[in-house]
Amino acid sequence: MSRAWGVLCRACLALAAALAALLLLPLPLPRAPAPARAPAPTPGPGPRRPPARANAPRLRPDDVFVAVKTTRKNHGPRLRLLLRTWISRAPRQVLSPQTFIFTDGDDPDLQLQAAGSHVINTNCSAVHTRQALCCKMSVEYDKFIESGRKWFCHVDDDNYVNPRSLLQLLSTFSPSQDIYLGRPSLDHPIEATERVQGGGTVTTVKFWFATGGAGFCLSRGLALKMSPWASLGSFMSTAERVRLPDDCTVGYIVEGLLGARLLHSSLFHSHLENLQRLPATTVLQQVTLSYGGPENPRNVVNVAGGFSLQQDPTRFKSVHCLLYPDTDWCPVQKQGDLASE
Repeated sequence: MSRAWGVLCRACLALAAALAALLLLPLPLPRAPAPARAPAPTPGPGPRRPPARANAPRLRPDDVFVAVKTTRKNHGPRLRLLLRTWISRAPRQVLSPQTFIFTDGDDPDLQLQAAGSHVINTNCSAVHTRQALCCKMSVEYDKFIESGRKWFCHVDDDNYVNPRSLLQLLSTFSPSQDIYLGRPSLDHPIEATERVQGGGTVTTVKFWFATGGAGFCLSRGLALKMSPWASLGSFMSTAERVRLPDDCTVGYIVEGLLGARLLHSSLFHSHLENLQRLPATTVLQQVTLSYGGPENPRNVVNVAGGFSLQQDPTRFKSVHCLLYPDTDWCPVQKQGDLASE
């Protein structure tokens, strides 16, 4: 009996040891869920065609830096018209906290008229030379970089800018891409002689450029890449390498030095083209317009409105009243009346 009891006790002890060993084993931990798969990357852009900004944030008016180049003698005849038309809409609607007027002389009257805009005296020469033009462009570039804005657009004091069309156009591109938008004044690339500083090798370079007379735009991404040849006065020394004016020098830096490309746009217009050939039904969709001036007074857009050609020789007031019929000095008329005169 005692022997059987001993066997039973040993069996109980073995069972207890087995249970203790099982209790000491680590319990399996719950498995973490598998990480979600990342979406497939979007294919990159082609070599010359930047992608549209699908689902990108809407471009705000204050993302755009609009530089208006003028000179002291034009503050009255030309600039007053711009201040009364497209620049005047800015404080209330679309443009002017980002409209900067670059001139070459102080003018207290202009400061008062341009309330809501920024008037900058470049201290450049008022003489219409390539050096003076490049001096102003150099200041424009530096002020844009300081501003931190996404787009730089340059226009002359004989351009009408349609802010809605400008924002719509720029919204189709990314400011981080290499974007250079404008209209060439030639039907072929310009050919220039490139002189190396110090009288070294002379080479020939070909490139497209957007004429400043029609206006052009640069993305911030591209403008930053231009910095070694454009910032802090470098623009003027770069211009001397090719001995060309400001708009040509921009094209030289973009295409000749950086290898980027001008994107030709038919929405920009200068006094160098036949403006009467622009279809009247498309006038309000353009980004910039211009006029022929005293040397060619009949070179204006063909648009009807509440003003005669004598009352509105540039047709800027007529265009403005069709775009903004609520302007207090506009005659009462049907919006969109674009019957040819």
